[in-house]
Amino acid sequence: MTGDSDDPVYYVISDLHIGGDEQLGEVDFLGELLDFLERLATTDEDAELVINGDAFGLWEFTEVDGLAKFDVLTDRYPELFDQLRETGDSIPITLLPGNHDNELAAYDEYVERLSEYNVDLVRAESITRPVGDRVIYFEHGHQRDPNNRFEDFGNPYETPLGYYYNTNVTSRAGRLSERGRFNWLKDVQAVTPTERVPRWLLSKYFYREMNPLLRYAAIPILLLLNISVLLAALAGLDVAGVWTMPVETADAVLARLGLVGEAVHFLLVVNAAIAGVLVLAGVPLYFILRDVGTTVDRFGVFETDLTVDPDEPYTAAARELFAERPETAVFCYGHTHRPLLKEVDDRALVNTGTWLKRLHRRDVVAGVLPPVFYPSYQLCAVRIAAESDGVAVEFEEIEKADPSADEITRTERLLTLGRAPTQTLPDRTVVADAGPESASAPDE
Repeated sequence: MTGDSDDPVYYVISDLHIGGDEQLGEVDFLGELLDFLERLATTDEDAELVINGDAFGLWEFTEVDGLAKFDVLTDRYPELFDQLRETGDSIPITLLPGNHDNELAAYDEYVERLSEYNVDLVRAESITRPVGDRVIYFEHGHQRDPNNRFEDFGNPYETPLGYYYNTNVTSRAGRLSERGRFNWLKDVQAVTPTERVPRWLLSKYFYREMNPLLRYAAIPILLLLNISVLLAALAGLDVAGVWTMPVETADAVLARLGLVGEAVHFLLVVNAAIAGVLVLAGVPLYFILRDVGTTVDRFGVFETDLTVDPDEPYTAAARELFAERPETAVFCYGHTHRPLLKEVDDRALVNTGTWLKRLHRRDVVAGVLPPVFYPSYQLCAVRIAAESDGVAVEFEEIEKADPSADEITRTERLLTLGRAPTQTLPDRTVVADAGPESASAPDE
Protein backbone atom coordinates (compact mmCIF):
# COMPACT_ATOMS: atom_id res chain seq x y z
CA MET A 1 0.00 0.00 0.00
CA THR A 2 1.33 3.41 -0.90
CA GLY A 3 0.11 6.88 -0.28
CA ASP A 4 1.31 10.35 -1.20
CA SER A 5 -0.04 13.84 -1.70
CA ASP A 6 -1.27 13.01 -5.21
CA ASP A 7 -3.52 10.16 -4.09
CA PRO A 8 -7.26 10.89 -3.96
CA VAL A 9 -8.84 11.86 -0.66
CA TYR A 10 -12.55 11.30 -0.06
CA TYR A 11 -14.77 13.31 2.25
CA VAL A 12 -18.11 11.64 2.95
CA ILE A 13 -21.27 13.08 4.49
CA SER A 14 -24.84 11.84 4.47
CA ASP A 15 -28.34 12.25 5.88
CA LEU A 16 -28.67 16.02 5.67
CA HIS A 17 -32.42 15.78 4.99
CA ILE A 18 -32.58 19.33 3.65
CA GLY A 19 -36.12 20.47 2.85
CA GLY A 20 -39.64 19.55 3.77
CA ASP A 21 -42.97 21.09 4.67
CA GLU A 22 -42.96 24.32 6.69
CA GLN A 23 -40.84 23.91 9.86
CA LEU A 24 -38.94 20.96 8.37
CA GLY A 25 -37.46 23.49 5.96
CA GLU A 26 -35.45 25.07 8.77
CA VAL A 27 -31.83 23.91 8.36
CA ASP A 28 -30.16 24.45 11.71
CA PHE A 29 -26.73 23.46 10.40
CA LEU A 30 -26.76 25.53 7.20
CA GLY A 31 -23.96 27.84 8.34
CA GLU A 32 -21.72 24.93 9.29
CA LEU A 33 -22.43 23.17 6.00
CA LEU A 34 -21.56 26.29 3.98
CA ASP A 35 -18.30 26.68 5.91
CA PHE A 36 -17.42 23.03 5.28
CA LEU A 37 -18.09 23.33 1.54
CA GLU A 38 -16.12 26.57 1.38
CA ARG A 39 -13.16 24.87 3.05
CA LEU A 40 -13.24 22.05 0.51
CA ALA A 41 -13.28 24.61 -2.30
CA THR A 42 -9.85 25.85 -1.16
CA THR A 43 -8.19 22.52 -0.30
CA ASP A 44 -4.85 21.55 -1.85
CA GLU A 45 -5.78 17.85 -1.70
CA ASP A 46 -6.94 15.78 -4.65
CA ALA A 47 -10.29 15.58 -2.94
CA GLU A 48 -13.76 14.36 -3.82
CA LEU A 49 -16.91 14.98 -1.78
CA VAL A 50 -19.33 12.04 -1.67
CA ILE A 51 -22.83 12.81 -0.35
CA ASN A 52 -23.93 9.32 0.54
CA GLY A 53 -27.72 9.58 0.35
CA ASP A 54 -30.59 11.58 1.87
CA ALA A 55 -29.09 14.94 1.01
CA PHE A 56 -32.65 16.20 0.57
CA GLY A 57 -35.93 15.45 2.33
CA LEU A 58 -38.04 15.00 -0.79
CA TRP A 59 -40.38 12.60 1.01
CA GLU A 60 -41.19 15.41 3.43
CA PHE A 61 -42.62 17.62 0.68
CA THR A 62 -46.33 16.82 0.45
CA GLU A 63 -47.66 19.96 -1.21
CA VAL A 64 -45.55 19.85 -4.40
CA ASP A 65 -44.61 16.97 -6.70
CA GLY A 66 -41.82 15.88 -9.01
CA LEU A 67 -39.27 18.45 -10.14
CA ALA A 68 -41.22 21.22 -8.45
CA LYS A 69 -39.59 20.02 -5.21
CA PHE A 70 -36.18 20.90 -6.63
CA ASP A 71 -37.44 24.38 -7.54
CA VAL A 72 -38.50 24.85 -3.92
CA LEU A 73 -35.05 23.76 -2.74
CA THR A 74 -33.16 26.16 -5.01
CA ASP A 75 -35.50 29.03 -4.14
CA ARG A 76 -35.33 28.37 -0.39
CA TYR A 77 -31.57 27.74 -0.12
CA PRO A 78 -29.88 29.84 -2.84
CA GLU A 79 -26.68 30.26 -0.80
CA LEU A 80 -26.31 26.48 -0.50
CA PHE A 81 -26.59 25.86 -4.22
CA ASP A 82 -24.27 28.79 -4.98
CA GLN A 83 -21.70 27.23 -2.65
CA LEU A 84 -22.15 23.80 -4.24
CA ARG A 85 -21.43 25.37 -7.60
CA GLU A 86 -18.31 27.10 -6.27
CA THR A 87 -17.01 24.00 -4.47
CA GLY A 88 -17.81 21.83 -7.48
CA ASP A 89 -15.57 24.07 -9.58
CA SER A 90 -12.63 22.97 -7.42
CA ILE A 91 -13.36 19.34 -6.54
CA PRO A 92 -15.77 16.66 -7.77
CA ILE A 93 -19.03 16.38 -5.83
CA THR A 94 -20.84 13.05 -6.17
CA LEU A 95 -24.37 12.57 -4.92
CA LEU A 96 -25.95 9.16 -4.32
CA PRO A 97 -29.74 8.93 -3.78
CA GLY A 98 -31.08 7.69 -0.47
CA ASN A 99 -34.60 6.64 0.41
CA HIS A 100 -35.81 10.14 1.38
CA ASP A 101 -34.60 11.51 -1.98
CA ASN A 102 -35.15 8.40 -4.08
CA GLU A 103 -36.90 10.61 -6.64
CA LEU A 104 -33.45 11.80 -7.70
CA ALA A 105 -33.04 8.40 -9.37
CA ALA A 106 -36.46 8.57 -11.01
CA TYR A 107 -36.11 11.57 -13.32
CA ASP A 108 -33.41 12.28 -15.89
CA GLU A 109 -33.98 15.97 -15.34
CA TYR A 110 -32.48 15.80 -11.85
CA VAL A 111 -29.12 14.84 -13.34
CA GLU A 112 -29.22 17.90 -15.59
CA ARG A 113 -30.46 20.26 -12.90
CA LEU A 114 -27.85 19.19 -10.36
CA SER A 115 -25.08 19.35 -12.95
CA GLU A 116 -25.82 23.08 -13.21
CA TYR A 117 -24.50 23.29 -9.66
CA ASN A 118 -21.50 21.04 -10.39
CA VAL A 119 -23.01 18.07 -8.56
CA ASP A 120 -22.69 14.68 -10.27
CA LEU A 121 -25.84 12.70 -9.47
CA VAL A 122 -25.17 8.96 -9.81
CA ARG A 123 -28.49 7.17 -10.23
CA ALA A 124 -27.36 3.91 -8.69
CA GLU A 125 -27.73 2.11 -5.37
CA SER A 126 -23.98 1.95 -4.81
CA ILE A 127 -20.67 3.21 -6.14
CA THR A 128 -17.01 2.40 -5.59
CA ARG A 129 -13.88 4.52 -5.54
CA PRO A 130 -10.20 3.54 -5.68
CA VAL A 131 -8.00 4.34 -2.71
CA GLY A 132 -4.37 3.34 -3.17
CA ASP A 133 -4.53 -0.24 -4.47
CA ARG A 134 -7.79 -0.89 -2.56
CA VAL A 135 -11.45 0.08 -3.04
CA ILE A 136 -14.10 1.94 -1.05
CA TYR A 137 -17.70 0.77 -1.37
CA PHE A 138 -20.49 3.32 -0.83
CA GLU A 139 -24.21 2.78 -0.37
CA HIS A 140 -26.80 4.76 1.53
CA GLY A 141 -27.98 1.68 3.43
CA HIS A 142 -31.75 1.79 3.03
CA GLN A 143 -31.58 -1.32 0.85
CA ARG A 144 -30.76 -3.27 4.06
CA ASP A 145 -33.93 -1.93 5.68
CA PRO A 146 -37.08 -3.86 4.65
CA ASN A 147 -39.26 -0.86 5.49
CA ASN A 148 -37.35 1.49 3.17
CA ARG A 149 -36.07 -0.87 0.47
CA PHE A 150 -37.07 -0.28 -3.16
CA GLU A 151 -37.69 -3.40 -5.18
CA ASP A 152 -37.74 -1.30 -8.36
CA PHE A 153 -34.98 1.25 -7.84
CA GLY A 154 -35.77 4.57 -9.47
CA ASN A 155 -39.51 3.97 -9.70
CA PRO A 156 -41.13 7.24 -8.52
CA TYR A 157 -44.39 5.44 -7.73
CA GLU A 158 -42.97 2.80 -5.41
CA THR A 159 -43.79 3.68 -1.82
CA PRO A 160 -42.27 1.49 0.93
CA LEU A 161 -43.60 1.62 4.48
CA GLY A 162 -41.14 4.35 5.47
CA TYR A 163 -42.63 6.65 2.84
CA TYR A 164 -46.02 6.60 4.54
CA TYR A 165 -44.49 7.24 7.95
CA ASN A 166 -42.65 10.30 6.68
CA THR A 167 -45.48 11.75 4.62
CA ASN A 168 -48.13 11.17 7.29
CA VAL A 169 -46.14 11.69 10.49
CA THR A 170 -42.93 13.63 9.84
CA SER A 171 -44.37 16.03 7.29
CA ARG A 172 -47.47 16.70 9.36
CA ALA A 173 -45.25 17.40 12.36
CA GLY A 174 -43.44 20.02 10.28
CA ARG A 175 -46.74 21.71 9.47
CA LEU A 176 -48.01 21.69 13.07
CA SER A 177 -44.80 22.41 14.98
CA GLU A 178 -45.31 26.15 15.36
CA ARG A 179 -48.64 25.64 17.10
CA GLY A 180 -47.00 24.34 20.26
CA ARG A 181 -45.85 26.36 23.24
CA PHE A 182 -42.38 25.65 21.88
CA ASN A 183 -41.36 24.75 18.33
CA TRP A 184 -40.35 21.15 19.09
CA LEU A 185 -42.62 18.84 17.09
CA LYS A 186 -40.48 19.20 13.95
CA ASP A 187 -37.75 17.24 15.74
CA VAL A 188 -39.76 14.03 15.25
CA GLN A 189 -37.45 13.24 12.32
CA ALA A 190 -34.57 13.04 14.80
CA VAL A 191 -36.24 10.36 16.94
CA THR A 192 -34.60 6.99 16.29
CA PRO A 193 -35.68 4.26 16.48
CA THR A 194 -39.19 5.31 15.56
CA GLU A 195 -40.66 3.04 18.24
CA ARG A 196 -39.56 5.75 20.69
CA VAL A 197 -41.87 8.36 19.17
CA PRO A 198 -44.80 7.74 21.58
CA ARG A 199 -42.53 8.09 24.62
CA TRP A 200 -40.89 11.17 23.09
CA LEU A 201 -44.30 12.75 22.49
CA LEU A 202 -45.31 12.01 26.09
CA SER A 203 -42.03 13.48 27.33
CA LYS A 204 -42.36 16.71 25.33
CA TYR A 205 -46.00 17.09 26.31
CA PHE A 206 -45.21 16.68 30.00
CA TYR A 207 -42.13 18.93 30.12
CA ARG A 208 -43.12 21.50 27.48
CA GLU A 209 -46.84 21.57 26.69
CA MET A 210 -48.58 20.63 29.94
CA ASN A 211 -50.01 23.46 32.00
CA PRO A 212 -47.18 24.35 34.44
CA LEU A 213 -49.47 24.19 37.48
CA LEU A 214 -50.54 20.65 36.59
CA ARG A 215 -46.95 19.61 35.89
CA TYR A 216 -45.54 20.89 39.17
CA ALA A 217 -48.45 19.35 41.05
CA ALA A 218 -47.90 15.97 39.38
CA ILE A 219 -44.11 15.81 39.76
CA PRO A 220 -43.96 15.04 43.52
CA ILE A 221 -46.74 12.46 43.17
CA LEU A 222 -45.08 10.69 40.24
CA LEU A 223 -41.59 11.11 41.68
CA LEU A 224 -42.62 9.43 44.92
CA LEU A 225 -45.00 6.93 43.36
CA ASN A 226 -42.78 3.92 44.03
CA ILE A 227 -42.53 4.89 47.71
CA SER A 228 -46.22 5.75 47.78
CA VAL A 229 -47.20 2.29 46.54
CA LEU A 230 -45.21 0.80 49.42
CA LEU A 231 -46.83 3.21 51.85
CA ALA A 232 -50.29 2.32 50.54
CA ALA A 233 -49.55 -1.38 51.05
CA LEU A 234 -48.30 -0.76 54.61
CA ALA A 235 -51.36 1.40 55.34
CA GLY A 236 -53.59 -1.41 54.15
CA LEU A 237 -51.82 -3.89 56.42
CA ASP A 238 -52.20 -1.42 59.31
CA VAL A 239 -55.94 -0.96 58.71
CA ALA A 240 -56.39 -4.73 58.50
CA GLY A 241 -54.45 -5.14 61.75
CA VAL A 242 -51.98 -7.54 60.10
CA TRP A 243 -48.83 -5.45 60.65
CA THR A 244 -49.13 -2.11 62.47
CA MET A 245 -45.51 -1.51 63.51
CA PRO A 246 -44.27 0.44 60.40
CA VAL A 247 -47.14 2.94 60.45
CA GLU A 248 -47.02 3.41 64.22
CA THR A 249 -43.26 3.97 64.12
CA ALA A 250 -43.52 6.49 61.27
CA ASP A 251 -46.32 8.39 63.04
CA ALA A 252 -44.28 8.57 66.24
CA VAL A 253 -41.21 9.92 64.43
CA LEU A 254 -43.17 12.52 62.48
CA ALA A 255 -45.03 13.64 65.63
CA ARG A 256 -41.71 14.72 67.16
CA LEU A 257 -41.03 17.04 64.19
CA GLY A 258 -43.95 19.30 64.93
CA LEU A 259 -45.35 21.34 62.04
CA VAL A 260 -42.80 19.93 59.58
CA GLY A 261 -43.77 16.42 60.58
CA GLU A 262 -47.43 17.20 60.06
CA ALA A 263 -46.72 18.55 56.55
CA VAL A 264 -44.68 15.46 55.66
CA HIS A 265 -47.38 13.22 57.11
CA PHE A 266 -50.05 14.96 55.03
CA LEU A 267 -47.99 14.64 51.84
CA LEU A 268 -47.35 10.93 52.48
CA VAL A 269 -51.03 10.26 53.17
CA VAL A 270 -52.09 12.04 49.96
CA ASN A 271 -49.47 10.20 47.90
CA ALA A 272 -50.40 6.86 49.44
CA ALA A 273 -54.09 7.45 48.74
CA ILE A 274 -53.43 8.39 45.13
CA ALA A 275 -51.08 5.44 44.71
CA GLY A 276 -53.71 3.10 46.13
CA VAL A 277 -56.31 4.34 43.67
CA LEU A 278 -53.84 4.00 40.78
CA VAL A 279 -52.93 0.47 41.78
CA LEU A 280 -56.57 -0.56 42.11
CA ALA A 281 -57.37 0.88 38.68
CA GLY A 282 -54.11 -0.27 37.13
CA VAL A 283 -54.35 -3.98 37.92
CA PRO A 284 -57.47 -4.71 35.81
CA LEU A 285 -56.29 -2.25 33.15
CA TYR A 286 -53.00 -4.14 32.89
CA PHE A 287 -54.74 -7.45 32.22
CA ILE A 288 -57.07 -5.85 29.66
CA LEU A 289 -54.18 -4.25 27.75
CA ARG A 290 -52.21 -7.50 27.94
CA ASP A 291 -55.13 -9.40 26.42
CA VAL A 292 -55.51 -6.77 23.68
CA GLY A 293 -51.80 -7.07 22.89
CA THR A 294 -52.06 -10.87 22.68
CA THR A 295 -55.00 -10.57 20.27
CA VAL A 296 -53.16 -8.05 18.09
CA ASP A 297 -50.10 -10.31 17.96
CA ARG A 298 -52.29 -13.27 17.01
CA PHE A 299 -53.58 -11.39 13.98
CA GLY A 300 -50.07 -10.22 13.09
CA VAL A 301 -51.06 -6.58 12.74
CA PHE A 302 -47.72 -5.21 13.91
CA GLU A 303 -45.34 -7.91 12.71
CA THR A 304 -43.10 -5.39 10.92
CA ASP A 305 -41.12 -2.87 12.96
CA LEU A 306 -40.62 0.62 11.60
CA THR A 307 -36.90 0.59 12.16
CA VAL A 308 -33.90 -1.46 11.15
CA ASP A 309 -31.20 -2.80 13.45
CA PRO A 310 -28.53 -0.06 13.40
CA ASP A 311 -25.64 -2.48 13.10
CA GLU A 312 -26.30 -6.17 12.34
CA PRO A 313 -27.59 -5.98 8.70
CA TYR A 314 -24.63 -3.82 7.67
CA THR A 315 -22.10 -6.01 9.43
CA ALA A 316 -23.50 -9.03 7.58
CA ALA A 317 -23.55 -7.14 4.26
CA ALA A 318 -19.96 -5.97 4.77
CA ARG A 319 -18.75 -9.50 5.50
CA GLU A 320 -20.41 -10.76 2.34
CA LEU A 321 -18.96 -7.93 0.25
CA PHE A 322 -15.45 -8.34 1.67
CA ALA A 323 -15.57 -12.07 0.84
CA GLU A 324 -16.76 -11.46 -2.72
CA ARG A 325 -14.47 -8.48 -3.37
CA PRO A 326 -11.27 -8.88 -1.34
CA GLU A 327 -9.89 -5.63 -2.71
CA THR A 328 -12.54 -3.67 -0.77
CA ALA A 329 -11.08 -2.00 2.31
CA VAL A 330 -14.04 0.10 3.50
CA PHE A 331 -17.80 -0.39 3.52
CA CYS A 332 -19.34 3.07 3.94
CA TYR A 333 -23.05 3.68 4.57
CA GLY A 334 -25.49 6.07 6.28
CA HIS A 335 -29.26 5.81 6.86
CA THR A 336 -29.29 4.91 10.58
CA HIS A 337 -27.94 8.32 11.71
CA ARG A 338 -25.43 6.71 14.10
CA PRO A 339 -21.73 7.47 13.59
CA LEU A 340 -19.83 4.20 13.71
CA LEU A 341 -16.42 2.85 12.80
CA LYS A 342 -15.50 -0.71 13.58
CA GLU A 343 -13.48 -3.65 12.32
CA VAL A 344 -15.22 -6.31 10.28
CA ASP A 345 -13.05 -9.15 8.95
CA ASP A 346 -9.89 -6.99 9.03
CA ARG A 347 -11.60 -4.17 7.10
CA ALA A 348 -13.56 -1.09 8.16
CA LEU A 349 -17.31 -0.62 8.43
CA VAL A 350 -18.17 3.07 8.73
CA ASN A 351 -21.44 4.94 9.18
CA THR A 352 -21.29 8.64 8.37
CA GLY A 353 -23.96 9.67 10.88
CA THR A 354 -26.30 12.58 10.25
CA TRP A 355 -26.32 16.37 10.28
CA LEU A 356 -29.77 16.40 11.83
CA LYS A 357 -30.24 16.84 15.53
CA ARG A 358 -29.90 13.62 17.52
CA LEU A 359 -31.99 12.76 20.59
CA HIS A 360 -30.71 10.64 23.46
CA ARG A 361 -33.16 9.10 25.90
CA ARG A 362 -32.37 9.33 29.61
CA ASP A 363 -34.64 7.91 32.32
CA VAL A 364 -35.28 10.03 35.40
CA VAL A 365 -33.51 9.20 38.64
CA ALA A 366 -36.67 7.99 40.43
CA GLY A 367 -40.41 7.61 40.13
CA VAL A 368 -42.48 7.06 37.01
CA LEU A 369 -41.94 10.40 35.29
CA PRO A 370 -41.50 10.46 31.50
CA PRO A 371 -37.92 10.06 30.23
CA VAL A 372 -35.95 13.08 29.06
CA PHE A 373 -34.62 13.29 25.50
CA TYR A 374 -31.38 15.24 25.36
CA PRO A 375 -30.63 16.86 21.98
CA SER A 376 -27.17 17.07 20.45
CA TYR A 377 -25.41 17.61 17.16
CA GLN A 378 -22.62 15.36 15.90
CA LEU A 379 -21.83 17.13 12.66
CA CYS A 380 -18.98 15.35 10.96
CA ALA A 381 -17.37 14.30 7.71
CA VAL A 382 -15.58 11.00 7.22
CA ARG A 383 -12.16 11.36 5.56
CA ILE A 384 -10.78 8.32 3.73
CA ALA A 385 -7.33 8.35 2.16
CA ALA A 386 -4.44 6.05 1.28
CA GLU A 387 -1.37 6.28 3.47
CA SER A 388 1.96 4.47 3.50
CA ASP A 389 0.67 1.93 6.02
CA GLY A 390 -2.85 1.41 4.65
CA VAL A 391 -6.21 3.12 4.18
CA ALA A 392 -6.89 5.71 6.87
CA VAL A 393 -10.48 6.33 7.95
CA GLU A 394 -11.24 9.14 10.38
CA PHE A 395 -14.05 11.40 11.49
CA GLU A 396 -13.57 15.14 11.25
CA GLU A 397 -15.81 16.86 13.78
CA ILE A 398 -17.57 20.06 12.77
CA GLU A 399 -18.30 22.13 15.83
CA LYS A 400 -21.81 23.30 16.62
CA ALA A 401 -23.25 24.69 19.84
CA ASP A 402 -24.96 22.23 22.17
CA PRO A 403 -28.74 22.77 21.77
CA SER A 404 -29.59 21.32 25.18
CA ALA A 405 -28.86 24.65 26.88
CA ASP A 406 -31.97 26.09 25.21
CA GLU A 407 -34.11 22.98 24.88
CA ILE A 408 -33.75 21.15 28.19
CA THR A 409 -35.58 22.72 31.13
CA ARG A 410 -34.22 22.99 34.68
CA THR A 411 -36.80 20.42 35.75
CA GLU A 412 -35.51 17.91 33.18
CA ARG A 413 -31.91 18.55 34.25
CA LEU A 414 -32.71 18.00 37.93
CA LEU A 415 -34.64 14.81 37.22
CA THR A 416 -31.73 13.37 35.18
CA LEU A 417 -28.91 14.72 37.32
CA GLY A 418 -25.69 12.93 36.38
CA ARG A 419 -27.27 11.26 33.37
CA ALA A 420 -26.70 13.83 30.63
CA PRO A 421 -25.16 12.12 27.58
CA THR A 422 -21.56 12.63 26.52
CA GLN A 423 -21.15 11.86 22.84
CA THR A 424 -17.85 11.17 21.10
CA LEU A 425 -16.98 10.28 17.54
CA PRO A 426 -15.09 7.06 16.72
CA ASP A 427 -11.30 6.98 16.76
CA ARG A 428 -9.16 6.97 13.64
CA THR A 429 -8.55 3.60 12.01
CA VAL A 430 -6.00 2.41 9.45
CA VAL A 431 -6.89 -0.63 7.34
CA ALA A 432 -3.64 -2.36 6.45
CA ASP A 433 -3.10 -5.59 4.55
CA ALA A 434 -2.98 -7.34 7.92
CA GLY A 435 -6.11 -5.56 9.19
CA PRO A 436 -6.98 -2.37 11.06
CA GLU A 437 -4.46 -0.98 13.54
CA SER A 438 -7.30 0.26 15.73
CA ALA A 439 -11.05 0.46 15.56
CA SER A 440 -13.72 1.69 17.85
CA ALA A 441 -17.34 2.74 17.91
CA PRO A 442 -19.04 5.37 20.06
CA ASP A 443 -21.26 4.46 22.96
CA GLU A 444 -24.94 4.92 22.34
